[in-house]
Amino acid sequence: MWLKQLGAEVTGYALEPATEPALFSIANVARGMNSVIGDVCERNNLIQAMIDAKPEVVIHMAAQALVRYSYQYPVETYEVNVMGTVNLLEAVRQCDSVKSVLIVTSDKCYENQERQAGYREDEPMGGYDPYSNSKGCAELVVSAYRQSFFENGKHVGIATARAGNVIGGGDWSVDRLIPDMVRAFTAGETVVIRNPGAVRPWQHVFEALYGYLLLLEQMNGNPTAFSGAWNFGPEDTDARDVAWIVGQFVNTWGGADWRIEADAENLHEAHLLKLDCSKARHELAWQPVLKLEQAIEWIADWYRCQRDGDDMAALSLKQLSVYQSRLVS
Repeated sequence: MWLKQLGAEVTGYALEPATEPALFSIANVARGMNSVIGDVCERNNLIQAMIDAKPEVVIHMAAQALVRYSYQYPVETYEVNVMGTVNLLEAVRQCDSVKSVLIVTSDKCYENQERQAGYREDEPMGGYDPYSNSKGCAELVVSAYRQSFFENGKHVGIATARAGNVIGGGDWSVDRLIPDMVRAFTAGETVVIRNPGAVRPWQHVFEALYGYLLLLEQMNGNPTAFSGAWNFGPEDTDARDVAWIVGQFVNTWGGADWRIEADAENLHEAHLLKLDCSKARHELAWQPVLKLEQAIEWIADWYRCQRDGDDMAALSLKQLSVYQSRLVS
């Protein structure tokens, strides 16, 4: 929706929406763009879609993005997150119109040492669980393709973005904190929380997208100079534990209960994760706009309006407009 607002000719290539409801449907995201239903694991179809669209800029967000799901379906997780990235880069190699590629991975791609200091872009890849590890693998794939195929001869900018825990209206994925709370509170039920002490770099989705757009703008003028890895995360003060997020959302939503899952420790998840985003701040002049308390207010308002049957395309664009006004204020 943001790209369309900026005047871009947008082609999307994705699976059918995985949830009901889905932001793609209720906000009519397909309006004004070319929407292609397809799987990144189907290399030939992806290559053909890329050739047909003739894009100058490619943004790769397709992923199996859930930690707990990756424990249940590790093979699918690696197929989508690693081979899906390989297929995307192969499609780029077949498409001469492409000038810049941004591949979104995850803040969880780093070898997490559970330390207080934020991770920098040049630190080792790792990941304990299949999801996190697959994102580290995807980063290594991108690095190998960049050096092997795009630095000598075909000068295409290839960047990766490692965002913090992105939250926002329109997410209904299972085993994600905000959607779990919204479902429970809407049904008048107690929400079940795991790992209340886990600290994450939370940020509104607009913050990450703004960083991506700034990066792509710079890559458009000088593709290879801005290639490489980039962190986009909140100020350290907004790296909060799960219990704080739950308490803030409960207070904003009003009249809701929560409890801790009894077997929450059965599956390993990182307890402390922060990002060092000084590179994006210094080289892109990017910085977060919303404090975390404001972000949660916007998110709660979005879900309440969706519950009440409001026009969610209009509301999403209204929130985006307010965010953009703060970028220039």
